[in-house]
Amino acid sequence: MADPCSFCSFTGCVTKHLNLLLRVDFDRHVISGRVALTVEALEDRFSALTLDTKDLKIVSVSANGQPARFSLGQKHSFKGTPLDITLPFDLSRGQHVIVEVNYETSPSASALQWLKPEQTAGKKQPYLFSQCQAHHCRSMVPCQDSPSIKHSYYAQVSVPKDLVVVMSAVRDGHELRCDCPVCPQVPMPSYLIAIVVGALESREIGPRSRVWSEKEFVDKAAFEFSETETMLKTAEDLAGPYVWGQYDILVLPPSSAYGGMENPCLTFATPPLLVNTHLMIQISVIAHEISHSWTGNLVTNRPGILTNHLPSLTFRLNEGHTVYLERMIGRCMESEQFRQFKAIGVNTFGANNPLTNLVPSLQDVNPDDAFSSVPYEKGFALLYHLEELMGGPEVFMGFVKSYIQLFAYSSVTTEEWKNYLFTFFKDKVDVLNKVDWNAWMFTPGMPPVKPQYDTTLADACIALSQKWIKVKPKPGFVLTLSSHQLIEFLSLLLHEDALPLTRVKKMQEVYDLNACMNAEIRFRWLRLCVRSKWEEAVPMALKMATEQGRMKFTRPLFKEVFNFDKFRNEAVKVFLEHRAAMHPVTSGLVGKDLKVDGSNTASQ
Repeated sequence: MADPCSFCSFTGCVTKHLNLLLRVDFDRHVISGRVALTVEALEDRFSALTLDTKDLKIVSVSANGQPARFSLGQKHSFKGTPLDITLPFDLSRGQHVIVEVNYETSPSASALQWLKPEQTAGKKQPYLFSQCQAHHCRSMVPCQDSPSIKHSYYAQVSVPKDLVVVMSAVRDGHELRCDCPVCPQVPMPSYLIAIVVGALESREIGPRSRVWSEKEFVDKAAFEFSETETMLKTAEDLAGPYVWGQYDILVLPPSSAYGGMENPCLTFATPPLLVNTHLMIQISVIAHEISHSWTGNLVTNRPGILTNHLPSLTFRLNEGHTVYLERMIGRCMESEQFRQFKAIGVNTFGANNPLTNLVPSLQDVNPDDAFSSVPYEKGFALLYHLEELMGGPEVFMGFVKSYIQLFAYSSVTTEEWKNYLFTFFKDKVDVLNKVDWNAWMFTPGMPPVKPQYDTTLADACIALSQKWIKVKPKPGFVLTLSSHQLIEFLSLLLHEDALPLTRVKKMQEVYDLNACMNAEIRFRWLRLCVRSKWEEAVPMALKMATEQGRMKFTRPLFKEVFNFDKFRNEAVKVFLEHRAAMHPVTSGLVGKDLKVDGSNTASQ
């Protein structure tokens, strides 16, 4: 059993705990220090192990206090470099050894983003945050960097005196100190280790929740996320007890690559979420990250024995179940009609792209390149289909809750999930055997069965989009849609051929969408404008692409402008001007989209 995105072997040993002693150096843009890994031998005469690293400077290695021989192997394009360690003694199966590695990160570590003061909201202090998913923890800590391995960790982090450090863990004490120890209560995979250092303040938003941010965002964030405890309680009713103790939300600076990250005890969110003031938007965003506390964090996916799938990119099982639980929270807080509406948008999968398989092979595939909406929506579609077959949401949610409780604190393969599904519904095995599992799991493109959703809320979106596509619109085309419906309306238009420019300008005249600051709506509207060759929209699109760093928004906006021939060079120019301020993952993927090579030119 191996993870094609990791150098470490899981048959010889497993990490049980990490003890981190770190110092953050903003002048050099490095983290230096020591990690002590508590490693358990899984075989007799165990004497060597391999850890994942990426661009790390390894200073020394010891085992139980004795010097240990080590060497760095050949560098791989995206996996990094294996750190091979030879112990000065043998271990028997079940014995533990503490392996200490003194090291330093690179200024270009892919897990870390260093912000200058001018890149922050406060403009006075620097800022650091990490993003270890899917396989970037190895650039911050030498470790067994695979979702197959779950461990606890303890950290003591030294930072400049005016700054605060928070991590994906429960704080040890309430005092804010520059040397702040943290210690989580529950084991987690390495991709969930997270660190943030900045001029942070916090506000209490519930009995077990605080919101953290720079002071410029913190009060607004506290207001926007005031429903967090209600969502937590709703999720507990559905999935079982919340075991992580604290559920805090940290609002990052705008340059974060992801809209949310489910780090245990400390969900990451980005400022674009703060303009989405409608409660239903919050349900979709924060409820998704809350749901990960059960699916992904408590129960994690790992590579299978029979199929070499789902290695460091853990999205498929994790995200499918998470979207299902997120929408069940929406069902409880809003309505079944709302849940059905949110599910209808599952209609855009690559017909032949193997990465749209629910169980893709990621052999020699960079997990960053495989990121997409497929595991979210195609995974949900499978679970919804099974829900219909098994007897409805209450019945199927019973299985999901039981599955979570049975496999809590562990990592699970697709085979184990499927076997338990058949065990739980043992009286309906004949129905499950009729499911085309091969088509669902291993065939690219659309789901083999299209679920029948309630289209009540969607019908209004479809009708309005068809009016703009087929009929010359008039001012009487009143916009009476909710925020979610407006997003779907614009998405439907983006799936059609570009509208005539005159029609898009008329839409602006009627609805004044240029004035809308809801990030999800503005993003789709600007894409629509640029695709219709509205030159005045290009500066607005490039501004949105660069004033925040969320990959969901930045990549498509740059691509739309790049595909507008007249502004192709402008897209490249703006990207090169802002590349240094972007998250490394975002800048790398946008660079590929714009065909920017190492010489900083666009390929012809």
